[in-house]
Amino acid sequence: MPARPSVLYVTDLAYPARGRRYCDEDILLTTRLRTDFDIALCHPLDATALMDRFDAVVVRNSGPVLHYQKEYDAFRAQATAHGTRVYNPLTGRGDMAGKQYLLDLTAAGYPVIPTVDRPQDLGRLPDTGLYAVKPKAGADSIGLTFLPHDRLAGLDYGDILVQPRIDFRYEVSFYYVDDTFQYALHAPDPERRWVLQPYEPTGADLDFARRFIDWNTLDHGIQRVDACRTQDGDLLLVELEDLNPYLSLDHVDDRTRDTFVAAMTASLHRFLAAGPGA
Repeated sequence: MPARPSVLYVTDLAYPARGRRYCDEDILLTTRLRTDFDIALCHPLDATALMDRFDAVVVRNSGPVLHYQKEYDAFRAQATAHGTRVYNPLTGRGDMAGKQYLLDLTAAGYPVIPTVDRPQDLGRLPDTGLYAVKPKAGADSIGLTFLPHDRLAGLDYGDILVQPRIDFRYEVSFYYVDDTFQYALHAPDPERRWVLQPYEPTGADLDFARRFIDWNTLDHGIQRVDACRTQDGDLLLVELEDLNPYLSLDHVDDRTRDTFVAAMTASLHRFLAAGPGA
């Protein structure tokens, strides 16, 4: 009988995420994935030392990497040098590579919250009462502040992004495995980001989300497209999470959860079968 594929599943079970329980989601997923794979869990700080012993490394709810940036950079360097299979692959163009994509998408005319990183470009932003200022390497709202326009010119640019504060109706997230849509959730109350409800997307909603999935060009992996619905009814991209997107599986029904796990399992099998460089 052939050996089952071995997977090193990277998660920080104790990370104190606001409004989320990483540990519950990863216990659920590893319990279900164990049907097809031999799985070991490890903290992100241990991944570099352990990963060469496994057929693949699955990075899941590992927390914001800015808390361990040096170690994460070492993990990426070693995985690349050794040809280690990492899921999601390290070629993601979204949050995996920082927030530069928000600038690139703005410049390319995509439906994204307008974003600049130079004082001379502030005039390109719409006139709003407050502006969001966030670090380019930020995550989980770490370092986010809101400032009036007259305080923007004096900021130390280079490592920050500036966006208008959008008066939106609600936030909505679209969840994908590889390039296949799985489900959507939304937060009806703008002040309660992680109080989520199932959302039935329209065809236009899915066309919106698919533009960013296609732009990212990841052949394998899990992605979450976060957007906000403006008062005018348009969707604007907030974030393209392709590193370790939390899935909020506790907010979907059993059938949707089962379908997602089956899709992730099949995706991992395809990823392993594709061989190095996939």
